[in-house]
Amino acid sequence: MCSLAALARGCRPAAKPCCLCWCCCCSCSWAKCVCARRLAARSSEGGPGKKPRDAGPHEPLLLDGDAPPTLEEIQSWGQSFDRLMRSAAGRKVFRDFLRGEYSEENIMFWLACEELKRETDPDAVEEKARFIYEDYISILSPKEVSLDSRVRETVNRNMVEPTPHTFDEAQLQIYTLMHRDSYPRFVNSPLYKTLARMSAGSPGAASPAPAPPAPAPAAPAAPPADK
Repeated sequence: MCSLAALARGCRPAAKPCCLCWCCCCSCSWAKCVCARRLAARSSEGGPGKKPRDAGPHEPLLLDGDAPPTLEEIQSWGQSFDRLMRSAAGRKVFRDFLRGEYSEENIMFWLACEELKRETDPDAVEEKARFIYEDYISILSPKEVSLDSRVRETVNRNMVEPTPHTFDEAQLQIYTLMHRDSYPRFVNSPLYKTLARMSAGSPGAASPAPAPPAPAPAAPAAPPADK
């Protein structure tokens, strides 16, 4: 069996199972195993020991041409995890936060599952499902997500005939993990608080309506007329 280093250099085991294949069965189901090629490609992005870049409060607002989020949208991220994940800008901010916590693979897996569910071509579904398995489910992947044994067994069974919903249970478990574990820290993080404060102070943010003027004091009563 090839070592990880040998796989990265292009080793192809003959008559033995691919050491990174999703199925872990007695013979690789692919005529051409893409596992090693993908591992070599990932190695160019930095190993698991590489420190991720620090996320600053200004970075998430650079949204590749998208309109910046409104103050109301940013405030809604702190009120509901569902609203955060439904917002494209919110997901980018949350991903920056998770990168700083070394758990970016959770939202990357969730996004990959969302993309898979939109796929309709059967061949593309199978290819994307296998890539997702290699990247986030395989125990040899540096980006493996944390799943319990029951869900992992369900995924293994589903991978016999992949569909757009092969990872539904695993996706839900990771969504719940982010909601319960990472989201409370995100809401209380300097990243989110600074972003909300910057947005509230931006020129486009709605300012509170001025308080109505205080009523004028009543005029003193006129003295009674002399009789």
